Amino acid sequence: MTPIRQGRNRSAALAIAMCALAVTGTVLTGCAEDPNEGTNGVGRLPAEKIQAKTRTAAESAGAVRLHGNVVSGGRTYALDMRLKTDGGEGSVTTEGATFQLLRVGEQLFVKADAAFWSHGAGQGGEGTADAAAASKLGGKFVKVPQGDPSYRKFSGFTDKGVLLDGLLTLHGKLATDGHDEQAGIRTIRISGGKGSGGTLEVSLEGKPYPLRLERAGGAGTLTFSAWGQDFSLREPEKNETVDYGRQLPTS
Repeated sequence: MTPIRQGRNRSAALAIAMCALAVTGTVLTGCAEDPNEGTNGVGRLPAEKIQAKTRTAAESAGAVRLHGNVVSGGRTYALDMRLKTDGGEGSVTTEGATFQLLRVGEQLFVKADAAFWSHGAGQGGEGTADAAAASKLGGKFVKVPQGDPSYRKFSGFTDKGVLLDGLLTLHGKLATDGHDEQAGIRTIRISGGKGSGGTLEVSLEGKPYPLRLERAGGAGTLTFSAWGQDFSLREPEKNETVDYGRQLPTS
């Protein structure tokens, strides 16, 4: 847990001092510090309304960075992505293979080393690039044809709307589950199914953005940051790009 900032320490000390002055016999009055005081107020709402507000905030933000891991289809994917409404960029690692993704509008590119293309994440089956072809692809942005089966899978990692819609869903009965801090920002935690359906840390400062997610069933943990902080996306230069054709090598 991130240490509580000095300002909050001073506030807590002041509250304790005021409590001491409020002693009447053995009764203390007004001694409980309100964890929602000075916040955006969502911590006082039912869990269902907190979830609705955090999804609205996430959807309306122009950009976000997400970092962490997701388990899907029996594989673990380590993600470090920056996303916006018209594209995204970043890296994905799975089963020891790392590749970079870049999407600008509908144009999607994958960049990886030659070993990725010659062996990929598969077993070198039909369609896997041979050593000569792999050497030409390695270190280049390879354009992914929209008709290629990989396009939908890869582009999903760069689609802010699709990715967040799938990630920010908690399962089971929702409930608030205490207060915390993430990167020095106060949060309210909501959980689904008493934690078995996932937990989500929501910012109590500024807009109620999601800041940390633990997915249900141990399916990964992600942190969210840089909400609304725009970044530039551009297609790679021609000398950085390879157009492999209508279908990528199998991987």
